[in-house]
Amino acid sequence: MRESNSKQSPSLPDESLWLAPYAMHAADSVGREHAEPPHPYRTAFQRDRDRIVHSSAYRRLAHKTQVFTGDRGDYHRTRLTHTLEVASIARTVGRVLRLNEDLIEALALMHDIGHPPFGHAGEDVLDQCANDVGGFNHNDHAVRIVTLLENRYPDFPGLNLSREVLSGQRSRVKGQASQDGHPLLEVQVVDAADSIAYDTHDADDALVLGLLEWGELHEIPLWRDATDRVNRRYATLDQHQRRRAVIHQLIEIMVSDLITHSSQALASADVDSPLAAMNQIRPLIGVSTELQQQVAELESFLFKRVYRHPTILAERALAAEALKEMFARYREFPESLPTRWRQRLETEGTSRTVCDYLAAMTDRYALDEYRRYEAVTSDA
Repeated sequence: MRESNSKQSPSLPDESLWLAPYAMHAADSVGREHAEPPHPYRTAFQRDRDRIVHSSAYRRLAHKTQVFTGDRGDYHRTRLTHTLEVASIARTVGRVLRLNEDLIEALALMHDIGHPPFGHAGEDVLDQCANDVGGFNHNDHAVRIVTLLENRYPDFPGLNLSREVLSGQRSRVKGQASQDGHPLLEVQVVDAADSIAYDTHDADDALVLGLLEWGELHEIPLWRDATDRVNRRYATLDQHQRRRAVIHQLIEIMVSDLITHSSQALASADVDSPLAAMNQIRPLIGVSTELQQQVAELESFLFKRVYRHPTILAERALAAEALKEMFARYREFPESLPTRWRQRLETEGTSRTVCDYLAAMTDRYALDEYRRYEAVTSDA
């Protein structure tokens, strides 16, 4: 059942006045799993965005690791600030390309909602611990959250999001084109914006936290190009001003290339519908080949010098050990789970329930829980 159609409420503006033919129009949404009447002044994708923002899982992103833990201060990104930066970049690109900004924003705000505490280190541990029930993947868990685990409405489980948002998130799980072709253009924009955000902001955070020196990044052509542009424009900047200016310039370079290259691809393909765009041989949203190579160099550098930094690896090891021990304890003594989670044991099984419970924790709560566990163990 469609939530809305071409005969939307008169209070809703006609999307066709500003959206391109290849954009996903809310009026053409295939609806939700649980049918709902249309809203008088919000489109289907506006409602999706609002439901995500008001969810508990979204709020918890404020206290979940992006790359660096909270022990390192307050400057660096969390999962929530990263999510907001992705949404900002994606909406900018979407507006220029005349795509559906509401759908883009909903997809961006949801894209990392399934992350457990301690970032990818936490994900690796849960994937290993839950191996007997199919492991753990944060993209897949995001779908699980919004279809099952969040309970904010009396009429259905989850958030009952539109099928377009759910299929967009599921495409991230598969990591490849579905049987219907590539994901919607709005999904492709969010994926591109995600890469731009973490490529630039992880470097920024690493500099501020002292894990990188300025001269190291200057070895990377893309970073050097951004720095040269800033130096040509500004005669004298202090260290902090220069870092911020270079990050802004780096984002500008990447977003401009993304918009230019994607605009050219859309014009050449001459697509007249979302389905036609999805069925192209190659995705239509992306950066130029030259920038792809430069970004690959930057990402390789960040992987070796930041993500594999001894300090970061040590922090991840401690966090991983905490999650691993808690998983083992709760699986052995599931009766110690909070009531809400114990009620899921019969339908979901012990391993999946424990995995869901731990994945919902923030970094701080997980560490507090681990310390309580250690205290009980030492007193036993």
